[in-house]
Amino acid sequence: MQLPSTLLENAVAQFAKLPGIGKKTALRLVLHLLKQDVNEVALFGDTLTKMRKEIQFCKRCNNISDGEICSICSNTARNQHIVCVVENIRDVIAIESTQQFNGTYHVLGGIISPLDGIGPDQLTIELLVKRITQEQIDELVFALSPNIQGDTTIYFIQKKIAHLSCKITTIARGIAFGGELEYADEMTLARSIANRLPVQQYVQ
Repeated sequence: MQLPSTLLENAVAQFAKLPGIGKKTALRLVLHLLKQDVNEVALFGDTLTKMRKEIQFCKRCNNISDGEICSICSNTARNQHIVCVVENIRDVIAIESTQQFNGTYHVLGGIISPLDGIGPDQLTIELLVKRITQEQIDELVFALSPNIQGDTTIYFIQKKIAHLSCKITTIARGIAFGGELEYADEMTLARSIANRLPVQQYVQ
């Protein structure tokens, strides 16, 4: 793509690095910004910079947070004795949108996938085990994507905490095997959470 300005070309190249954004879409976005007031564009850039510099990860659950502890963990109105285990932050957002879960979360930061070079040590499994040991956790709800990697992760964690007195469940399989949790519609996800069953029925 031949552009009349190096500055424009550099801006387009940066936008094109974003997932799902091609060169043509990046160009449209940059040209849109050129039409905006300089102060508006400055605010846009400052907001992104501030977010990247100041955002934190909750020391308790690994969710994104403005401080050391996220708003979900610090909310006394939520059931602090139930923990929903998810793969990433997008899954937290997806489940929260259903308004069917009133417990807390634990973000693993991925799932066990040897082919992708991701092992248990690269996830926040030890932090989860520590939480269960130190806090009065009554139930662990696994809400991982229904695929081989998700089931492997559930199996590994289940064996690791087998000696602890904690009920282990998983969301019902209203979501097709091999699907991604974040792409499930809210109604299906809500029903899966409400109808969760003992994990032994899915992972042996």
